[in-house]
Amino acid sequence: MRFHLFSFLILPLLASGSLDQQEILDSSIHMPDTFTPLTHARPTIADLLTIESSASIFYSYAREVKLSETFNDINARMTVLVPTNKAVMALARKPHQGSAPVDDTIIISEEEFDAQSKHNVERWVSAHVIAQSPIVLPSDKSVVEYPTMLEGKSVTFTGVADRAEDPEWAHVVIDKKMHIVSMREAENGVLYIVDGTVKFD
Repeated sequence: MRFHLFSFLILPLLASGSLDQQEILDSSIHMPDTFTPLTHARPTIADLLTIESSASIFYSYAREVKLSETFNDINARMTVLVPTNKAVMALARKPHQGSAPVDDTIIISEEEFDAQSKHNVERWVSAHVIAQSPIVLPSDKSVVEYPTMLEGKSVTFTGVADRAEDPEWAHVVIDKKMHIVSMREAENGVLYIVDGTVKFD
């Protein structure tokens, strides 16, 4: 009971002390009357990857590398080949492990291991990004090739015969083995959800 009485007595003193410490804003600073949020006609690549549950593993890897910052850049134009979770889980060696097995007899520090893992992830994500959008997909049985963000690595798109009512992206095979299962358009590019992963090395 005493505590409640004490708090009623001290509260007005605290309030007046805090009023003395408040700063008055400069009236010459012009504040807009209304707030206008930044909006885009369509979501960015990052927005689409955030809600694409079938490709959440790819995005969790991609967020670890600097390249993913461009997924939010509305001025960037890119095509991202996004492996499904099933395709990533089917890999014998996961993206952070790299393609070559590590020699168990060599001992490295935790920092070296982390740096190597990050480097492996960066290479793997870069191999799935084409710095161009839109890309022209081949018709009939022709082949087109596009360089990826991984230096020295390109991917090929081969046209295949299919039902005419299927979308254009359903008529191609990537690197002779991957198929596009769906497509999402973003403000800054296109996502092709694919049933495999880009191989390199």
